[in-house]
Amino acid sequence: MRLKNVKDLEKRRKAAIKAKEAVKEAILVCAGTGCLASGSAAVAEAFINELRSRDIDMEVKLNVKTTGCHGFCERGPIVTFVPSGILYQRVKPEHVPEIVEKTILGGEIIKKLIYKDPATKKSLEQYSEIPFYKNQTRIALRNIGQLDPKSLDDYLAAGGFAGLVKALSMKPSEIIDEIEKSGLRGRGGGGFPTARKWRSALKAGGDTIYVICNGDEGDPGAFMDRSIMEGDPFDVLEGMIIGAYALGSHEGYIYVRQEYPLAVKHLRDAINTCREAGLLGENILGSGFNFDIKIARGGGAFVCGESSALMISVAGKVGEPRAKYIHSTEKGLYDKPTVLNNVETWVNVPIIIEKGGDWFAQYGTEKSKGTKAFALVGRVNNTGLVEVPMGVTLRYLIFDIGGGIQKKREFKAVQTGGPSGGCIPASLLDLPVDFEQLTEQGSMMGSGGMIVMDDHTCMVDVARYFLNFLLEESCGKCVPCREGLKQLKALYDKLVSGNGTMEDLELIEWLAEDVKIASLCALGKSAPNPVLSTLKFFRDEYEEHILHKHCRAGVCKELTKLVIDETCIGCMKCIKVCPTDAIAGELKKIHYLDQAKCIVCGSCVEICPVDAINVEPLKIVGEVNKS
Repeated sequence: MRLKNVKDLEKRRKAAIKAKEAVKEAILVCAGTGCLASGSAAVAEAFINELRSRDIDMEVKLNVKTTGCHGFCERGPIVTFVPSGILYQRVKPEHVPEIVEKTILGGEIIKKLIYKDPATKKSLEQYSEIPFYKNQTRIALRNIGQLDPKSLDDYLAAGGFAGLVKALSMKPSEIIDEIEKSGLRGRGGGGFPTARKWRSALKAGGDTIYVICNGDEGDPGAFMDRSIMEGDPFDVLEGMIIGAYALGSHEGYIYVRQEYPLAVKHLRDAINTCREAGLLGENILGSGFNFDIKIARGGGAFVCGESSALMISVAGKVGEPRAKYIHSTEKGLYDKPTVLNNVETWVNVPIIIEKGGDWFAQYGTEKSKGTKAFALVGRVNNTGLVEVPMGVTLRYLIFDIGGGIQKKREFKAVQTGGPSGGCIPASLLDLPVDFEQLTEQGSMMGSGGMIVMDDHTCMVDVARYFLNFLLEESCGKCVPCREGLKQLKALYDKLVSGNGTMEDLELIEWLAEDVKIASLCALGKSAPNPVLSTLKFFRDEYEEHILHKHCRAGVCKELTKLVIDETCIGCMKCIKVCPTDAIAGELKKIHYLDQAKCIVCGSCVEICPVDAINVEPLKIVGEVNKS
């Protein structure tokens, strides 16, 4: 049904709320990409089949919904129950009959499915009691995992489009004033003030302004924007509609990479639903305002996350960045003024307009307002999607929410800001996370990727890995980035093979600074960050690779051998995982490792329950030429 005006929308909202309240218990099954890969679709189907077999009314008594990502990816598939607030983890289809019988119909908790806090050993049945959720402040992620992303009624019942209704009663300039008051800065990496960007586009003049959402999330290990697009697509659209109204724009684009098929599907379905409902297209809610959104699909090139390259790609050309002295707010898509914000920035707009800029500004720090979503991954116990106020410490994120380091190993570093970010050491665990503090330490906020590393990580290899990634993703347009990264990679190959010299170390530092200064776009300018930050904080590891020909983490294979010591308990676990049959031994007797067969893959180190497999230098220090 087409909503002709605000009155029609509020009428539909009331009906949606009434229908939601009539349901005795909602069963929310996570259907984000991660949980789908773990079999959550089969879990949802099992619930539907089980309820049907028991002839239970799924419209009134019980309602099964597939939602977006709940965030607790380490524990998926996740199932939550509303309003009881129970959370079950790692649910399988075979668990469903027992859940229906005992929990839904009998009110009994199934202990094997509830979360057990590894720190306190306490079993927590309530979603709100689990530290991973309890220690978060969700604004951008407020709807993720709470509603069916395919349902407009679910979104309306959760307060959706209230921001648009309020915006349509305001002057465009008042909307931008409210965004400025909130202190909202771009969540895609640059941290540019959103209101200033919008005003810059208006100042450029002209009869056409384009609005674009950057959903090209290319950072390895990052999935914040993908989760929002999959789990709360109407929120993305609402933010863009409000922004377009403030800017006088009539055409918008969402740029999404090809690797995000579920996000594309949910966005496309949401756009079609909004068109049918009169929330996109001509005369939106009877306001006289016309605006529509199209989806542009990217090929997955990392460089197309850069603003000018993205706009060139939207126009159907090869995505190559251009010089930054041409601002996209003045000359962007099709050479028209263009406002580009990322997914997380856009979903903050509706709630800022609804609740006011001052409400949003109460969170965060003086210069970094609001909250930020992060993809917490790596060697942390609780990997997943988190959102916290700007200014919380790295320690809070990694230990209070993330649950600390896997296998109780020592925290070594955290890499923030994606492949172009820097590595921050354990000595800075109490560093506040905001735009200024991260930049000061040689890293960056980026889109929100956060990779946690333990003492089994080689920082030289980490820098080499990201250099290789950026080298492959460079468009090759400018010499400093194209050739500079190639030369840096060659120098790192020397280091990890034991052929590096101290002169190479000086050359790496000099070359990294040159690439940073001379590159054309943000990819090249930030590419040396992993190099410079690891040199700054972990120089001793570099020198160890050069002077002692040793990789303490056991990652650089040409410098390392593995040795089983006398603490071996003879459990035979290492024998079972060794891909080359390099380990031999009997049960409950010390095992033996054949160096000729060992490929130093590290599988045995990872699985050993008593840390009896040690990393040792391949060569004797005294035999090494220290030049």
